[in-house]
Amino acid sequence: MVSIRPDEISAILKQQIEDYDKSVSVSNVGTVLQVGDGIARIYGLDQVMSGELVVFEDGTEGLALNLEDDNVGVVLMGEGVGIQEGSTVKATGKIASVPVGQAMLGRVVNSLGLPLDGKGEIATTDTRLIESMAPGIIQRKSVHEPMQTGITAIDAMIPIGRGQRELIIGDRQTGKSAIAIDTIINQKGEDVVCVYVSIGQKAASVANLVEVLRERGALDYTVIVAASASEPASLQYLAPYTGAAIAEHFMYQGKATLVIYDDLTKQAQAYRQMSLLLRRPPGREAYPGDVFYCHSRLLERAAKLSDAMGKGSMTALPIIETQAGDVSAYIPTNVISITDGQVFLSSDLFNSGLRPAINVGISVSRVGGAAQTKAIKKIAGTLKLELAQFDELAAFSQFASDLDAATQAQLGRGKRLRELLKQPQFSPLILAEQVAIVYAGTKGYLDELPVEKVSEFVRELREYLKANQAEYINAVQTEKVLSDASEATLKAAIKEVVAGLMATV
Repeated sequence: MVSIRPDEISAILKQQIEDYDKSVSVSNVGTVLQVGDGIARIYGLDQVMSGELVVFEDGTEGLALNLEDDNVGVVLMGEGVGIQEGSTVKATGKIASVPVGQAMLGRVVNSLGLPLDGKGEIATTDTRLIESMAPGIIQRKSVHEPMQTGITAIDAMIPIGRGQRELIIGDRQTGKSAIAIDTIINQKGEDVVCVYVSIGQKAASVANLVEVLRERGALDYTVIVAASASEPASLQYLAPYTGAAIAEHFMYQGKATLVIYDDLTKQAQAYRQMSLLLRRPPGREAYPGDVFYCHSRLLERAAKLSDAMGKGSMTALPIIETQAGDVSAYIPTNVISITDGQVFLSSDLFNSGLRPAINVGISVSRVGGAAQTKAIKKIAGTLKLELAQFDELAAFSQFASDLDAATQAQLGRGKRLRELLKQPQFSPLILAEQVAIVYAGTKGYLDELPVEKVSEFVRELREYLKANQAEYINAVQTEKVLSDASEATLKAAIKEVVAGLMATV
């Protein structure tokens, strides 16, 4: 016979009463009214926030964008094949966030920070909201350090500084992405974290980019955020914000970062698609009225932080594709007005063999000399002016039969400067080499050299300096100044290389 002990029973009851958890969990649940074209309309999510993540029965995530009186418009972040009318939807209470941190370097992720490269999970517990406030004026400092692209034409004439937003704009197939990729490759050894955001491109293009960066040792400090053309519009719209969040994490740790958005035209088109499907009113070119805010809140996050905030920086290079060189279209004018200058690439120059095909007349940097080293500022002052004058004279000289000697000399100088600034892809130049090349052109050392020999001169001079004048390269690279001694060394080197080439003419 089992004896019942009242004190034991009362002790168990007391314990259970003490452990009773009286907190009530209220879950915000709704029902799918209709679904299609990547958009779901939900009834009953009364407490949902704008931009909040919701989860459908089949595990698909969505983003609540339209909060209307009787329903909520949700954009799907997946195929959503298993979602049916009448199925339940749960609000998560969370705004979209992505994993961030050192473990992201060298990885390829999607717009939600999930790995796409088959290298397994990303070992980080840190996360950051995809949308966050841009730093205020007090938290910023004016741009004063150069972000060397390794492309002579840009570093000499349209300099980019750390914390600047410089737009790369041009028609398709004019070398916009090439400039961005060269800039990433040139950050090797500079302790700059790079984030490349690919929007609406073929998956094969992203795979090629990964291979190019790996071959050149640039993947170790780069994160690639890929939202390919086959992915839903919602992920293409979110990708730039994900890239910004990943870079911001490093910026607030005091590091220099570089973010490339390739390209924001496709993001605007994805946003337009979502907005029209959500039945938001269309504006100019059928884009929604807030497409400007869509880009401005993204690009304002790029900044050079003050000393008190840790001196970090985030440099943004947004890319915009134009149609037939029309920079007055809606999205190009919007982004031009947000950024601190633009590098305009012309298809005419590209087809004529000038690569990078930078149109010096339209391109501008609103930071200017503040983002240049003293070495390049000293010698590149006249370069942009001479090239702009050459363009005018070249157009005029087509109609003039006989030109005076001064005009002919100026045209000859312009042709040689154009040849000097030609640069093959994936071959960024160090500062000392850029200084040497620009110096030779602007000081007139090549005026007697045949134009077709100029590219050979560039190659020979670089090799000569590396082999025989290592002290010149070291001095310019470390001091960032062209001292009298370095200038004398450079003059002698240029004269020797020119003399050698003239002997073969």
